[in-house]
Amino acid sequence: MPYEKVGKEVKCIADEVPFEIPDSWQWVRLGNIGNWGSGATPSRTNAAFYGGEIPWLKTGDLNDSYIKDIPESITQSALEKTSVKLNPIGSILIAMYGATIGKLGILTIPATTNQACCACLPFCEVYNKYLFYFLMAHKESFIKKGEGGAQPNISKEKIVETLIPLPPLEEQKRIVAKIEELMPYIEEYNKVETKNNELNITFPDKLKKSILQDAVQGKLVPQNNNDEPASVLIEKIRKEKAQLIKDKKIKKDKNESYIFRRDNSHYEILNGKENCIDDLLPFEIPDSWQWVRLKSLCIINPRNQANDDIDAGFIPMTLIKEGYVNKHSFEIKKWKEIKNGFTHFANGDIVIAKITPCFQNRKSAIIKNLPNNIGAGTTELHVIRNLINSSLNLQYLFLLFKTEMFISNGVKNFTGTAGQQRIGKSYIEEYFVPLPPLNEQQRIVVKVEELLPKIERLTK
Repeated sequence: MPYEKVGKEVKCIADEVPFEIPDSWQWVRLGNIGNWGSGATPSRTNAAFYGGEIPWLKTGDLNDSYIKDIPESITQSALEKTSVKLNPIGSILIAMYGATIGKLGILTIPATTNQACCACLPFCEVYNKYLFYFLMAHKESFIKKGEGGAQPNISKEKIVETLIPLPPLEEQKRIVAKIEELMPYIEEYNKVETKNNELNITFPDKLKKSILQDAVQGKLVPQNNNDEPASVLIEKIRKEKAQLIKDKKIKKDKNESYIFRRDNSHYEILNGKENCIDDLLPFEIPDSWQWVRLKSLCIINPRNQANDDIDAGFIPMTLIKEGYVNKHSFEIKKWKEIKNGFTHFANGDIVIAKITPCFQNRKSAIIKNLPNNIGAGTTELHVIRNLINSSLNLQYLFLLFKTEMFISNGVKNFTGTAGQQRIGKSYIEEYFVPLPPLNEQQRIVVKVEELLPKIERLTK
């Protein structure tokens, strides 16, 4: 059983001893293995410490290694001007304050420290590097013993009360030699573990981005030759828009775009001019797909007409979930309270945050369950609405708006001052949509909705 003699009193310390040690070893308090001292902060008027000839260390100078990147010239006259203690070469320094608690250093030159450090010069039977590694192993223990709120500290008294298992001197040296032989492997393992932890954190998000990008490039689900090509769907939408314009339900686009293929290239007729747009398109798409600008498919930022006294849904930005989900909630208000000064939308519309950082955080949703089918909300939204009879799958477009390509290109097109940057309506209208056949749109949506929840479980 281990005992300790303090003055004339002898007491058993078996409850303090954490493990058994060899018979040739000895349990001893840190305070009994060397000379311990604390530093002090000299007066600002003492130029010898502030850029002068006396090396004076602060806790931030400790880096769990040798202390040598400081001046080495110390004059006796400078030391006579202060009562601050000079710690000799070989002293072990340990930080006692704030976030630096437990940081260590070994002096290769004589130096002083501030009061947030204490120093130990071990006696001749104690190898200073053995003490160094022991203190390094106890860093977490010292941190836990810290007191003092936001900037905790551990006193020198608590440090010197710590028990250290002390081997014979030659064994101390053999232990240190083995530690330093293994340390490069430990450091390499730490690097691998850090990379692995980073991968575990970032992998789910990268996988989601990859799946969505594959989805809009025709790589997620197989093509079916029996599907009606996207060009037929676009032609149906063009005819519907023409009828809506004729019926004066929507306005004619003065810059209507028409994209088609010829000789394995893509061309666009815009403002009566035909141009090859291969250099503008970001990737190849399957033959059954079609490139089309978003404004040719949908109505952008529509307005609602409704009775003032009916209930409607009100959606501030805080009620739209960020990330890859499709979730929102709403407050119920009278339409007359929200019809002016807010963005209009209706059930089935896609809303996309247009302001930073909400845009980058993927705050977007397909609106649903609004009372009386309508609502309004934050002005920091763009709204995409399907045509009346269009069979276009807006859930597919919703996935497109979650892709990294849509987000990163939007950021490049931000306008406005720092902190108030936005994507404009033109970015939405002119965005090139890789449009699959209608049946493939549905297959893509089903597959993505199958995969994303599985990826989400990787983070739990």
